[in-house]
Amino acid sequence: MSEALAQLLLVDDDQQLATMLQEFLQLQGFSVDVVHDGESALARVASSPPDLLVLDVMLPDINGFDVLRQLRQTHQLPVIMLTARGEESERILGLMGGADDYLPKPCNPLELTARINAVLKRSMGGASEQRGPELLQIGCLELDCKRREFRANGQFLSLTAGEMRVLEQLMLRPGEVLSRSQLTSLALDRPIEAYDRSIDTLVSKLRRKLATAGVNKDCIRGLRGHGYVIDDTAAEDA
Repeated sequence: MSEALAQLLLVDDDQQLATMLQEFLQLQGFSVDVVHDGESALARVASSPPDLLVLDVMLPDINGFDVLRQLRQTHQLPVIMLTARGEESERILGLMGGADDYLPKPCNPLELTARINAVLKRSMGGASEQRGPELLQIGCLELDCKRREFRANGQFLSLTAGEMRVLEQLMLRPGEVLSRSQLTSLALDRPIEAYDRSIDTLVSKLRRKLATAGVNKDCIRGLRGHGYVIDDTAAEDA
């Protein structure tokens, strides 16, 4: 992905760190712009949306969560959040707000590069195109893997890249229970971490969005100690 010179926007008020990350990511083949506050980030996205946003939580004007909330009202571009000390509460807030991934600060630039590539790959649907099926349909649920579009009961639902990939993995295996570890690997392209609630948070968001389209809340069932499964019977009854 980096060979395509993906356009990144880095938002961090630590100018020294931002410059270091910018230079490193440019060496990895990305085109990187930097802004140091939330208002500038929103203005930049409005005028010229990047391919991916790297967004720090702690900003001098409006915090990263508020930037993400405003951004998600109009844009679904991939977002990786940088959270102080990797606190679980911040991770959950970021994912609930629509972030596609998170990374604790201080972060390893190599890991950030890997996360960027993984999120860009997911957002472009690279994995699903390699796998084969262009259309997945279970009951009232319809996922166009090529166009990255999802409909429930005929209603288009806007999903983040992370939500889309979790749903895709479940729809590829209707009736099969996938553990949180499996879903983290398949959908997020990384191993599960200690106290990692990313999949739980993404599933919770998916359920809320499905509910707006009148889909049975048991369509995605959680089995304590085992994982999640998409219930084709519940989907049919939705």
